[in-house]
Amino acid sequence: TGIMGAPVARHLTAAGHDAYFINYLGTNGGVAGTSASAPSMAGIVALLNQHQVARGFQKQPGLGNINPQLYRLAQTAPAAFHDTVAGDNLVPCAQASPDCLTGTLGYRAAPGYDMATGLGSVDANALVTQWNTATQGVVVTLSSNATIRTLNDSIQLTATVVPAAGGGTPTGTVDFVFNSLPRGTVALAGGSASLSVPLDYRHPGGRKITLALSEVPATSPSGRLGALLVNPGGPGGTGLGLAASVAAGLDPSVASRYDIVGFDPRGVGASVPALHCEPSFFAGARPDYIPATRAAEQVLIGRARTYARDCEQKYGWLLPHLTTQDTARDIDSIRAAMRQQQISYFAYSYGTYIGQVYATMFPGHVRRMVLDSTVDPTGVWYQDNIDQDYAFQGRLEAFFSWAASHDAALRLGSTRAQVSQAWYRARRQLAAHPVRLSNGVQIGPDEYDDTFIVGGYTNSVWPELAVALAAYLHQGNSAGLVAAYQAGGRQHENEFAVYNATECSDVSWPRNWARWDADTRKVYSTAPFLAWDNAWFNAACAFWPAHGPAHPLRIGARGLPGILMIQGTLDAATPYAGAQRAHRALPTARMVVVEGGGNHGQSLSSPPNTCVDGYLNRYLATGALPQGPGLVNATCPALPPPALR
Repeated sequence: TGIMGAPVARHLTAAGHDAYFINYLGTNGGVAGTSASAPSMAGIVALLNQHQVARGFQKQPGLGNINPQLYRLAQTAPAAFHDTVAGDNLVPCAQASPDCLTGTLGYRAAPGYDMATGLGSVDANALVTQWNTATQGVVVTLSSNATIRTLNDSIQLTATVVPAAGGGTPTGTVDFVFNSLPRGTVALAGGSASLSVPLDYRHPGGRKITLALSEVPATSPSGRLGALLVNPGGPGGTGLGLAASVAAGLDPSVASRYDIVGFDPRGVGASVPALHCEPSFFAGARPDYIPATRAAEQVLIGRARTYARDCEQKYGWLLPHLTTQDTARDIDSIRAAMRQQQISYFAYSYGTYIGQVYATMFPGHVRRMVLDSTVDPTGVWYQDNIDQDYAFQGRLEAFFSWAASHDAALRLGSTRAQVSQAWYRARRQLAAHPVRLSNGVQIGPDEYDDTFIVGGYTNSVWPELAVALAAYLHQGNSAGLVAAYQAGGRQHENEFAVYNATECSDVSWPRNWARWDADTRKVYSTAPFLAWDNAWFNAACAFWPAHGPAHPLRIGARGLPGILMIQGTLDAATPYAGAQRAHRALPTARMVVVEGGGNHGQSLSSPPNTCVDGYLNRYLATGALPQGPGLVNATCPALPPPALR
């Protein structure tokens, strides 16, 4: 796909199901029969998606201006949550099955559920029934029925709390507001989950747009460290869910000291407006990324030109204002709105470029900054994408070698070359006979590539991808491929639109297609996996209506504090050499190098790299940086490759 970190962003931020919240308003009287293992309903309940849930109920830091507890509601209440189009958002699945996205929970997204745009409903009675079954310490009955059908609906109702044993006398009432909110949104202290910012910062009194925000407030009674803004990457990746993920991943003694804030950048997800240039762009049959003839190449060029034209027709007023520098100014608006003189910032992938730009534009406003898997600021964006092509080829070949080491189980070949032949054989079969899904989507060669690129971002999916490939080739069983595609291979047009709007406008791109064609064919000769895929993912920039400057912003500024950088040496999306160029541009930065690490996003991983996370937690807690000389200031070993499950 070529997007800077979006597949892994989906993994890290779990940009999936809509989140539904019950916002606690207050109680009259005590709640009997509750305990730490059987929480009362006083709190916020959220169904988070497959990457963020934990079995049963798990306490999280307090949320909201009244500081209730967040409980993760997953296995216990899927029946209460419905999608208006596709039924239950979560359905049971065999935990050992490759298509079971949550091996811990045993739930996966229902077929046909659109993780990016699906609206949902909450059946209050069903939710309470599930809650009562789960807690077994209190029975809650509702004084009225309530079902929310539209986004941002809210219905207030009163629940009567009685002891579970023998019915008993009501011990009090609990008032709730049932809210249906955009994915991952949590009300900020003070009741706001959005921020109005200028469309054009040159005209601050002019037209406004809205950013969607999320927050996990600090809970420590002392030693608080202010706001920590987090970003997962993109461009186009939603950041709302990352606040909760970071809060859960950091050491509690560190997380509790920060107000951790996520946001959807301008144009993304729940921010308004959300950019959608051609919602059906990825629907139906798509021409093969790899053009067999010049005529086939012209068809793909036409798709790119049409997409750029559609964006101009629908959002010509917005496109010039979706640059990384605009996002950096938005971050400073968030800082000002939170009444912070300085903020801390923690980001992955493209989010690291936002951080570099913010540090350059507002050096005095930075308290601490963590850049994990860092973009090369000298190559944005045409050269950076070419560099990706070569690096992703290396990661695909690493996957082939890993699969060859499991030949006894997979039977895909005992050498890297043999597995490569098997992989391309499956691609040819899908080109000739695509797998057609009931919703009109088909899995052909493009969708196949989009699915396997996720393995270039993280080796955690290698077992599922290998098992799916083996089942397809040996038994003609495409279920595993379908599940892998639905989990990580599906393209989301909003991400794609913002990706193009940002990268095409940040800096100038070649406007002569002959340059693109020559460069892509040169890359394809030695790194075929991503060459054409990446070219077409960016091709709209050759025709984009908003033109960027001739050269990228020069990164660096005086007065910056110490910055922590974390980088794997085999990272494909942000290659190591480019990350070191960013390091040179930021003299106060110190880098922790993960030797042999190929995953994109080294910190707060699952399973965790305790060496990396140790440096991260120490820095965020105290500002302490590794002190080794040169460009490699500390090293950590990479995690071992995954086992075949």
